[in-house]
Amino acid sequence: MLYSMFDSVYSKGIAFAGLLLAFFATCVLLKTLQNVLPRDGGRKFAVNGGLSQGKPRGAGIVFILVFVVASVFFVPFSRELMIYLLMVIAAMMSGYLDDSSKAPWGEYKKGIIDLVIAFICAITYVNFNGSTLTILTTGTAIDLPKWLYVILAMILIWVSINVTNCTDGVDGLSGTVSIATMLTFYILFNAKLGDVAYGQLTLLMIVCILGYLWFNASPSKLLMGDAGSRAIGLFIAILALRSGSPLLFIPAAIVFIVDGGLGLVKVALLRFLKIHILKNTRTPLHDHVRKNCGWSDTQTVFRFVIMQAVVSFILVYIIL
Repeated sequence: MLYSMFDSVYSKGIAFAGLLLAFFATCVLLKTLQNVLPRDGGRKFAVNGGLSQGKPRGAGIVFILVFVVASVFFVPFSRELMIYLLMVIAAMMSGYLDDSSKAPWGEYKKGIIDLVIAFICAITYVNFNGSTLTILTTGTAIDLPKWLYVILAMILIWVSINVTNCTDGVDGLSGTVSIATMLTFYILFNAKLGDVAYGQLTLLMIVCILGYLWFNASPSKLLMGDAGSRAIGLFIAILALRSGSPLLFIPAAIVFIVDGGLGLVKVALLRFLKIHILKNTRTPLHDHVRKNCGWSDTQTVFRFVIMQAVVSFILVYIIL
């Protein structure tokens, strides 16, 4: 009994040390390396897009690498986890190469890369966990054909990567909303699923994002770029899959879905079907509320996070 208590305290102490090290490593490295990061060229069509011009961009390469290294040392090893971490690096690197490129990568090129990453992650999940879809609110389990689960998982991952990327347009917005989303899954992993490893993994990502937000709070000194937003979007999708109930992604990431997703739908309908919707609404919505509703950047961040927090609280209450 005494040994078990000691082992538990020791494990929690190691986890606590890992979180502190990840946070401070992120802060120190971002402070040290910010001048070697590529510079943002501004966003021509975004509200206040010119304010970001000249700022260090692609900070995601720093805090994502800190997260991966910390995960290797402080989270129990598994082959499944290693594959996910490699894919997070792949998403980060594809974003960073785009951030540092003189000419932005085309949407189709990035889309294909996202699909490859999504395919590998989906196959990995089904291989290690099977293809049972659980509805946590009711406890209902549905066995799906593996090929169908892979396709649905790929859609989830691709959507998560891209809506998270689209939301990254206001100082502190994407990072803060992602923390609210991840905390939702952290509570479920610990209180409902008993998945300590992925709970610790989630906290490591959160503290690394907090280290980044130290420099990104409005007015920002640096930007995460696609290197950060694409990797974060992939990670959120992985958490949704590992929960065993990927449909939880909808309420747990509802702000990302509405803010970034509406823009994707609007552009897709116009480009492929020549259907123009939301003619009087700017997308992403964070541009609309700043331009048309007069919200400041700070109000936009706080109100979007509040909306996500309210939905997450309701979700956790229902499930627990």
